[in-house]
Amino acid sequence: MRLKYFAPAILFFLAFTLQGQDVKVMTYNIKYDNVSDTVNNWNDRKHPMVDLINKFDPGVIGMQEVLFRQLQFLNESMPHLDYVGVGREDGKEKGEFSPIFYNTQKFELLKSGTFWLSTTPDEVSIGWDAALERICTYALFKTKDDDKRFWVFNTHFDHRGVKARKKSVKLILKKIKAINREKLPVVLMGDLNLQPEQQPIELLAKKMTDGLLVAEKPNKGPIGTFNGFNLEEPINRRIDYIFTEGFTVRSYSHIDERLPNGKHVSDHLPVIAELSH
Repeated sequence: MRLKYFAPAILFFLAFTLQGQDVKVMTYNIKYDNVSDTVNNWNDRKHPMVDLINKFDPGVIGMQEVLFRQLQFLNESMPHLDYVGVGREDGKEKGEFSPIFYNTQKFELLKSGTFWLSTTPDEVSIGWDAALERICTYALFKTKDDDKRFWVFNTHFDHRGVKARKKSVKLILKKIKAINREKLPVVLMGDLNLQPEQQPIELLAKKMTDGLLVAEKPNKGPIGTFNGFNLEEPINRRIDYIFTEGFTVRSYSHIDERLPNGKHVSDHLPVIAELSH
C-alpha cells in the first residue's frame, strides 16, 4: 500500500473501531401510572414516550417509577428491547421497578440482580429514614460487536430520607466494588433526589465521574432534569444523573422533548450519554 493511502486507511480503521465500542445510555424517571391523574395521565404519555425513546435509540436505559403494567406496555411496544428488574415491594411484580432495558441486537446480558437500599439489602426492606422501599438493579452486559463487558447500576433514592440518601450512596459504592471484582467499566444512573451541591453527590463524585462535567460535547438542554409538569418555570433542578467509571463520555444531554400540546412527557427529563471504552 502506498504511504499516501496508508494514513487515511489507519484513521478510518480507528474511527470504525471506536464507533464500535460506543454505548449510548439513558436514565429516565417515567412517572408512575397514578390512576387518579386526570392531567398528565399515563395513557396520554405512553405512546409519545415510546416515540421519544425510539428517536434517541439508547442501547441501555435505566428507568424509575415503573409499575408492572407500564413495564409490560413498554416491553411490548419496543420489541428490540428486553429488561431486567423486580418490583420493590415483593421482589417480583409488586410496586415500582427500577428496570434496565437493553437492546438485544447490540448487547448480551451476562448477569443481573437487585438489592434493597437498606441495612438488609438482600431482602425486601425499607432503609434508615426512608419513606418507602428503594432498590438498585444492576446488570453485566457484553457488546455483541467487540465482546466488551461493562456493568450498569440503576437506582431511585428516597424522596424524604436524608440519612437514607447518604447511606444509599455508601451502600451502592460498596456493592459496586464487591460485584465488579474485575474492575470493568461501570455506569451508575438514576433519580437520586439530590442536587449537585448536596453532600451525598459530592461523596459519589469522589469515587465516580459525573458525566455532565466531563462530556466532550456539553449538554445543550436545560440545566435541570425535574420539571414537575410545570410549563411556566425554567427547569433548573438537577436530580437525575449518569455517573461513570472507566468510560470516556462523548456527549451528555438533558432532553426536553414535549407532547404536541407543549406538555412534558414525564415530570423528569430523560438524560442520555454517549460513552466509549
